[in-house]
Amino acid sequence: MSTTHDRERAWLLVTRREVVSRITDKSFLIGTVLMVAMIVGFIGFTAWQEERTDEATLGATPEAVAMAQAVADTAPEVDDKLEVRLVELEDDAAARAALEADEVDAWLHPVDGGWQLTSESSEQDSLTDATRVVVRQQVLAENASGVGTTVEELEAGSTVSTGFLRGDAEKAAVADAVGFVFVFLFYFAALVFGMQLASSVIEEKQSRIVEIIAAAIPLRHLLAGKILGNTALALIQLLVYLAVGLVGLTFTPYKSYVPALSGPAAWFLAFFLAGFVALACLWAVAGSLASRTEDLQATSTPLTMLMLVMFFGGLSLDGRGQVIASFVPPVSAVVMPKRILAGGVEWWEPLVALGLLAAFALVTVWLGERLYRRALLQTGGRVSLRQAWSTPE
Repeated sequence: MSTTHDRERAWLLVTRREVVSRITDKSFLIGTVLMVAMIVGFIGFTAWQEERTDEATLGATPEAVAMAQAVADTAPEVDDKLEVRLVELEDDAAARAALEADEVDAWLHPVDGGWQLTSESSEQDSLTDATRVVVRQQVLAENASGVGTTVEELEAGSTVSTGFLRGDAEKAAVADAVGFVFVFLFYFAALVFGMQLASSVIEEKQSRIVEIIAAAIPLRHLLAGKILGNTALALIQLLVYLAVGLVGLTFTPYKSYVPALSGPAAWFLAFFLAGFVALACLWAVAGSLASRTEDLQATSTPLTMLMLVMFFGGLSLDGRGQVIASFVPPVSAVVMPKRILAGGVEWWEPLVALGLLAAFALVTVWLGERLYRRALLQTGGRVSLRQAWSTPE
């Protein structure tokens, strides 16, 4: 009786073995710690960059001192992360010498038809942008005064604002950055855990251990345990990364977005779960089709190409193409969470996309289970999909 009961719960034993063996593995723990360190480092660098103030030294010869002083005084209004210090120079020769000696970052001087900002070999973008804005404002003010009007009247009706038909413009940049993180984490987890799952299948097949396992438990239980174990590990790792990321954001200027990111992060976990199960099953099939580790590259090529399509599709698609892809499994696993981040998604869209992805996962598991069982015990060389499908039970 106990033997029958054990066979019925064999998938649970395999799941436990997968989780315990991996979670106590040094390479898994070291990899997780390194990734957490990278996330913390990236967030710390971002926070430092946002708080850092650029300091620039602007040189000016006598005929340009007034304009350069206006740049130094007004630059913080144009860019609150920029401070400009004015250095008065005697003549053009002194200006060139100061540039060559790295005493000033740029030299402002008048030329025919306007002004020129000369640098030694490379320009400081923030200084260049601020100088252009301030010089334009000063010249416009002088020209407007000459014809008896004001800058405001000259510029009336020329302002161009931006907006989004779908989504919130204020969080567009944050949504793009977090969307990239979602896509990368999915791709990274599916590739790393998928390769490890396929490799473990090959090892068991190559060493003939699988024949002993097959005599003790049903192969579908072995497959289910491997998929569930790796899914649990990937989900735990992902939760750690997301938790570290969200907590880290609270120490950056983007902390106000953390509450708004919690909902999309939860949706991402749901889509990750369904998408990962489907891909994990395909990785197990790729492993079962191979008889040696060297065969894995050939048997996993279609799957690797699919993951690349998901990765680049998740990053590059926009507009109508992004909307369509967000309902097409398995690409929807990365595209729909990105759309949710950007906003403007109807409440029913994620539910429909998740339902389609779950249905795709069920079909994939059903097909994969059949291919896995029929190819796993064939050790005479690499097995084709046609051979695996047509092999009798």
